Amino acid sequence: MPNLPESALLTQEHMALFVDYYELTMGQADLDSNNNSICTENYFARAIPQGEYLISAGLEQVIHYILNLRFSEDNLQWLQSSKSIPEISPRFIDYLRNFKFDGDVYAVPEGTVVFPNEPIINITGRSIDIQLFETYLLSIMNFQTLIATKASRIVNVSEGRTCFDFGARRAHGRDAAVLSARASFIGGISATSLMIASRYFGIPYVGTLAHKFIQDRGGELEAFRDYAMSFPHNTILLIDTYDTIQGAKYAVTIGQEMKADGQKLVGVRLDSGNLLELSKQVRSILDSGGLQETKIFASNDLDEFEIDRLLKSNAPLDGFGIGTRLATGATLDPVSGNSGVSALPGVYKHVEKIEGGKTIFTFKKSNDMAKSTLPAKKQVQRFTDPNQYCIKDRICLWNEIDRGGLLIPIIKKGKLVYDFPTLQEIQVKTQSNLSRLPNKHKTLYQPAVYPVVLSEKLKGLQQKLIKEKNQMYCSDL
Repeated sequence: MPNLPESALLTQEHMALFVDYYELTMGQADLDSNNNSICTENYFARAIPQGEYLISAGLEQVIHYILNLRFSEDNLQWLQSSKSIPEISPRFIDYLRNFKFDGDVYAVPEGTVVFPNEPIINITGRSIDIQLFETYLLSIMNFQTLIATKASRIVNVSEGRTCFDFGARRAHGRDAAVLSARASFIGGISATSLMIASRYFGIPYVGTLAHKFIQDRGGELEAFRDYAMSFPHNTILLIDTYDTIQGAKYAVTIGQEMKADGQKLVGVRLDSGNLLELSKQVRSILDSGGLQETKIFASNDLDEFEIDRLLKSNAPLDGFGIGTRLATGATLDPVSGNSGVSALPGVYKHVEKIEGGKTIFTFKKSNDMAKSTLPAKKQVQRFTDPNQYCIKDRICLWNEIDRGGLLIPIIKKGKLVYDFPTLQEIQVKTQSNLSRLPNKHKTLYQPAVYPVVLSEKLKGLQQKLIKEKNQMYCSDL
């Protein structure tokens, strides 16, 4: 009897093991040395892979993980019996068995525009507990923030035209496909082709037909007719299987037949060739056939740069299906050839702890300035002009301001205090946030750097630590 295949899909039962090994070894070492002080960790992005802003996304999944993190008996037994990790002690196993987060989480809501080095999430709790969140939090926040930002850039240059997520088949795995669809919607994408994402998140779904459907029939016209018969209210025809111009002429035939039946051909899709020239020719053919209302959609390795080039060249395109370069957060500029790593360098760093009634500020000091961190639990203030356009941000110490900071309470003393919005509400928030960011910071080429400054108190604390060549500084609570 052969071994049966397994899905390898992450389940709720095993979510607690979405940790790197050192999070467990540090936890046990802390427990053994009775070090379980109250600490704060910051999540922030050191840099932006492309452009000058980020759209924060992924908080809901992070909070779900924190609130539901439980080590099942099956997983605890595996930890004890696994030959690869014999060091895990029964005492630490008991600690994990009784794990329940009872600390605080403050964060910027999803859909918020953020910038490098600004705290996006503050997590305060017992040292052992909060380090268990690191891997999952970084995995979720770095990916979804990257994709939401990419989507917002694509939607911005599309200037109101419809944009669809076609990226599932090119995403880096199943979870990535689903979360990419979610993050894309936050960034402004209108719909997804991935049905499970629609089922989970209520994202509208969309689709046309594949080349296979056409190749499976005796001819292109027959295939178009069959499809239009089954979906008379949502017919979008893929016209480049054989010859795009002939495909457009067949589409006119179908469109005229549908018109005679009181229906209409919604659109045609181009998926190869010179999209600029073909879209112009196809538009002419459709218009000459009386199908002025039929839209032209384009796909095939599109991103914000290619869409921008097409529209500036007056391509008569009404919408775009974006796949590979959206779902992978690609940083390639196909026009200039410039590229970088398609990953967000977000980090989760220790910034302070409380011991003996004193707050001890901590930071990382490095000869590589990109690796240095800012001390202390922090808040972000956003300043606007009289027209409500954002003009600068200030990173400050947590207690410098009473209200108005970007980070708001999500969990307090282990209890959820935040009413999570729907994904549709997050998308609206994103667009509202972006509308308040001046265009000079959103342009594709040579965008202006958005000013982010440190408060005088934070700057003074950092300088004091550097001057004293000390990575820790105590202050009375």
